[in-house]
Amino acid sequence: MLIVGVEDPAGKITYLCGAFPSACGKTNLAMLVPPERFKGWRVCTVGDDIAWLRPGADGRLYAVNPEAGFFGVAPGTSMKSNPNAATAVRKDTLFTNVALKKDGTVWWEGLEDPPSECLDWKGEPWTQASPHPAAHPNSRFTFDIHQCPSYSPEWDNPRGVPIGAILFGSRRASVIPLVYESFNWQHGTFLGATLSSETTAAATGQVGVVRRDPFAMLPFCGYNMADYFGHWLGARRRLTRPPRIFRVNWFRRGEDGRFLWPGFGENLRVLQWIIQRCDERGEARETPIGFLPPASGLDLDGLNLSRAAVDELLSVDPAQWLGALESQQPFLEKFGDRMPAEIWDEHRALARRLSIQGAVHGPA
Repeated sequence: MLIVGVEDPAGKITYLCGAFPSACGKTNLAMLVPPERFKGWRVCTVGDDIAWLRPGADGRLYAVNPEAGFFGVAPGTSMKSNPNAATAVRKDTLFTNVALKKDGTVWWEGLEDPPSECLDWKGEPWTQASPHPAAHPNSRFTFDIHQCPSYSPEWDNPRGVPIGAILFGSRRASVIPLVYESFNWQHGTFLGATLSSETTAAATGQVGVVRRDPFAMLPFCGYNMADYFGHWLGARRRLTRPPRIFRVNWFRRGEDGRFLWPGFGENLRVLQWIIQRCDERGEARETPIGFLPPASGLDLDGLNLSRAAVDELLSVDPAQWLGALESQQPFLEKFGDRMPAEIWDEHRALARRLSIQGAVHGPA
């Protein structure tokens, strides 16, 4: 779970946490560089991978980052996708399973133009005609947090930072909108518990398969995850000012197979709406799955996005969602009697809302 502070032109900082499965944009979001349009905005990085959360005496949720560095996926990291990371790895960095160029520097797909020849991640000769990537798809880098240009001194604050919003993100080509907000904490816990994502090279098994990854914690939770869901539900009793909970999806694709949303630094446009919602200001429309921004609620100026693309990014298809619920039920049943009743309540409530919506509007 990342921890970032987003500072607006007036100097107000809102701290956000975000849980994403590996290779779904977490590190890029943690080190986001605001686009040119957002003059005066700044993103400061408290952490990119782990958050320890605790209720504070003031009823807010606080987060600390227990790690002293960053650990990111190399392929796709570049000055375009993550300039802060690309700058930080120029010195004092450990790399695993990347390619090695003749001059002793490293390379991976997406970094820059490929070398004419190098040693691949297995230590074997590689050229541009080679049939396989030079770097392993899950090759990594790690460096000290102080090397990050967006490093926040709050990293060393033992009290932690107060969290205004929690984001659950994943890689989904369809169904999941660009962003939506939960109705309340219980519903937000349900969103985390039922998180699903298309597998990447960072996970074992076949790539591109939709897999349940509750709270983006499936590979890391060392006890029954139904108990973990219950722990989240119980935490609400100790919070008088709980964070709002959102789902985000930068990876929705159009009919041509291309990504609809530009991502990277432009994700600040979504964070802006999230922060507005935390401040009780952002426009929203109620849907069966949660609160979504209308097209007018997002700052889309300067983006080359058609109205059709925007509508698709913010669409909720009841038929698709009811199909997704069918696949969700066997997952929830795996936990038996350990599953909190509140999670099943949310599952059934979502089914009812979708059925009513589908009956009103007919098939999409």
